[in-house]
Amino acid sequence: MTDLHPTLQKVLRRVRDRSADSRAAYLADIEAMTNDSDGDRSQVSCSNLAHAAAAAGPDQDDVLGTAAEPKPNIGIITAYNDMLSAHQPFEGFPAMIRSAARAAGGTAQVAGGVPAMCDGVTQGRPGMELSLLSRDVIAMSTAVGLSHNVYDAALCLGVCDKIVPGLVMGALQFGHLPMIFLPAGPMSSGLPNEEKAAIRAAFAKGEATREDLLKSEIAAYHGPGTCTFYGTANSNQMLMEIMGLHLPGSAFIHPHSDLRHALTVAATEEAIALAKSGNTDKSIGVMLDERSFVNAIVGLHATGGSTNHTLHLPAMAAAAGIQLRWEDFADLSEVVPLLARVYPNGGADVNHFHAAGGIGFVIKELLAAGLLDGSAGAVAADTISDCAREPILQDNALIWRDAPDKSADLNILRPVSDAHAQQGGLQMLSGNIGKAVIKISAVDPSRHHISAPAAIFHDEASVKAAYQAGALNRDVIVVVRGQGPVANGMPELHSLTPLLTNLQGQGYVVGLVTDGRMSGASGKIPAAIHVSPEAAKGGMIGRIQDGDIITIDATNGTLTVDAGLEERAEFDATHLSSDTTFARDMFAPMRKAAADAEFGGGLNQLG
Repeated sequence: MTDLHPTLQKVLRRVRDRSADSRAAYLADIEAMTNDSDGDRSQVSCSNLAHAAAAAGPDQDDVLGTAAEPKPNIGIITAYNDMLSAHQPFEGFPAMIRSAARAAGGTAQVAGGVPAMCDGVTQGRPGMELSLLSRDVIAMSTAVGLSHNVYDAALCLGVCDKIVPGLVMGALQFGHLPMIFLPAGPMSSGLPNEEKAAIRAAFAKGEATREDLLKSEIAAYHGPGTCTFYGTANSNQMLMEIMGLHLPGSAFIHPHSDLRHALTVAATEEAIALAKSGNTDKSIGVMLDERSFVNAIVGLHATGGSTNHTLHLPAMAAAAGIQLRWEDFADLSEVVPLLARVYPNGGADVNHFHAAGGIGFVIKELLAAGLLDGSAGAVAADTISDCAREPILQDNALIWRDAPDKSADLNILRPVSDAHAQQGGLQMLSGNIGKAVIKISAVDPSRHHISAPAAIFHDEASVKAAYQAGALNRDVIVVVRGQGPVANGMPELHSLTPLLTNLQGQGYVVGLVTDGRMSGASGKIPAAIHVSPEAAKGGMIGRIQDGDIITIDATNGTLTVDAGLEERAEFDATHLSSDTTFARDMFAPMRKAAADAEFGGGLNQLG
């Protein structure tokens, strides 16, 4: 096995040392649940079991465990709804899983459903203010589903933005159980992403009609499956692969293919086998350790993944007693090369990425370069070192073969020796404004260091109005504040991308600084996002004034303003959006308790 890169070793050691006490406490909780009769299905009372089995039909006796050797019962946590294209294929999964479980000598039940909102629908709308907070609701909903304690393993069905992180966080509360995550797969390729982006830009300029825009969007998002750009949803799928929670190579298989069906059956069979084995090393809470989460950061950098995971990975890790910090992301970014260019970091979509070699190729390359800890666990293999494989059907049987040694398209996927860039797709920034994140994989290197006067705004609508009035036709760094977790739930500001791109295209120096989020598909504009501390918690971003010169320097990792911010008045909270209507008041307690962005922006489980 290749020796680990010194920086990877340093980060692993630092995370392990930093997390020693919290991880030990978490593992003690897992051991307690393993030994507690309340977690043993055979110890559940007859009356309680009768409730659990009442609707199990032909599986009733097996769920009751009346046989001499009780069969494993698999809990299904599903994020199905038929509004979200990526999750619509899950409608038929429970019946498929029940049948496969029965054939494998077990049973399966839907233990619970979790909400699954679509950020693509809520962009720029009030629902976006609930989006990040929904991750914690999903985590709690997952825990509620598993709380019946009549399951020997679980299958988690989810794909998109907050859903997969929330499922992981909730699953880790029952970390004594083995769990496998099942993807649904991407929709088939539609309108090329660059054409879609061009129509959006033309609409922002007033050069395309709403009918033109709608026609373009429908051509791009046209069927069941994940949106095909490399945003948060598809970054989730990469993470589940590189963290060992998927069957190898299963992320980007079309929802309605025979191969997808075979993988779902195989995942069910694997869950039954894990439940029968009693191997506690494969329980999700034991298997996911600091190696898993550091590998996840590496995968994020190597593929130019979503900035949202600088929020989600610390929150997911915290659920396992592991403390990730942005310095871990920053150090790894210095040594992990960018291997993939998938829209918005290139013209290809995830189907093209998969065909070029996909995640298996990425894992193989990173392992060979010592940039991935191959000793980390995996649910369907001994270690991640065994997961550089891809599934195929041979004579109608599912088998795995080694991932390709060479990329089928160097425009999309490159080896470590000839990477698209020598640094990863994400960079951390710090300075007198605070800490921030920038995605640089799609930003031209000539714009990695920019300076321009600030223009202060308190919501997206005001930026759009200024753009329409021509007030932004100049060198400008747009500052949108009061958008953090405490202020309004930290919505994405993705609808600003087309207009800022247009300004940049006119030759102006353009940037964005915000304590909010951009989409996982953040594009060509230098954008310092997730600024922490946020304005609503006294962060210095709240004291910047119009005309202050801001410098975003992704090369040296700094974010500064040429002003004495300490001497200025604190942020005026009257600019914050309404706490009422569209369920905002229902989520107010979660906003008030929200952690800083570096700690996940939600309910910080490590205090």
